[in-house]
Amino acid sequence: MQVTRAEQPLARDIDKRSLIDARHDRIFQWVLKFCALLVLATLLGAALSTLWGGHEVLFGHSLHFLASDAWNPVTDDYGALAPIFGTLVTSVIALVLAVPVSFGIAIFLTEIAPTWLRGPVSAAIELLAGIPSIIYGMWGLFVFVPFMANVEPALSNTLGQLPLIGQLFQGPPLGLGLLTAGIVLAVMILPFISSVMREVFQTVPTRLKESSYALGSTTWEVLWDIVLPYTRSAVIGGIFLGLGRALGETMAVTFVLGNSYNITSSLLMPGTSISSSIANEFNEAVGIHRSALIALGFLLFVVTFVVLLVARLMLRQLAKREGK
Repeated sequence: MQVTRAEQPLARDIDKRSLIDARHDRIFQWVLKFCALLVLATLLGAALSTLWGGHEVLFGHSLHFLASDAWNPVTDDYGALAPIFGTLVTSVIALVLAVPVSFGIAIFLTEIAPTWLRGPVSAAIELLAGIPSIIYGMWGLFVFVPFMANVEPALSNTLGQLPLIGQLFQGPPLGLGLLTAGIVLAVMILPFISSVMREVFQTVPTRLKESSYALGSTTWEVLWDIVLPYTRSAVIGGIFLGLGRALGETMAVTFVLGNSYNITSSLLMPGTSISSSIANEFNEAVGIHRSALIALGFLLFVVTFVVLLVARLMLRQLAKREGK
């Protein structure tokens, strides 16, 4: 098709505009690629810097550092087992307590609560998510620790007498300990998990739920058979998001955990975590002591990465099953 002489300027303008648009698209792609690579470079830099900072302990005493619960700055004898144990135990306690409550809050706000109540409750949950962690730590130390000191004798006299789980609830009523830290962490991660669950529950098509109700299903059956299967992947992602927050929490745990490097079977006894150990001792640490603390930071990085990797694998498996 030939272009007339009158149409030639218009065609040249169109070609010029196309070239400009293509150039702008390439620039936009380069900017986005730079942003993505910047995140990866920052992540890799943080990992390598902590690895290099703790190389004296990780490469010189790797097996002893990973398998020992000793922590003696006087003799430069360091082991990461107690901080790793405390980090995992408190995070598991937080998940066990926070997930059911978050699930109930999300169900209430999306299916049961009247319209006038949903706004205030949602705002209160978002307010909990915005409270600084040091405020949670101060509340835990001055309010919740005395409360737990009064409750722990009852736990020892009841749950502590059971044959299988009795050892978990035996110990002096100090108030400080793994159980207290786990409960404080549960309060901290509850807003994140419940908010994610509430948002994904709202994405379920109304027609699916109404059809189930029309067939005679109860509210629980609709939730269990319709809502949860539809939002399973997002719910699991929200749970692991809360777990990641619990693993890396510092100040709130430092206030209520007790800072003890002894590994015990009782949840009522004081303990320590990776983040609280670093926060308590880094200012005074020098030499091998500082290297050990930085090595703990690298281990926390590895633990968090493994948790997120497991979450990704679980979500991928769920996606494959749903595809079948």
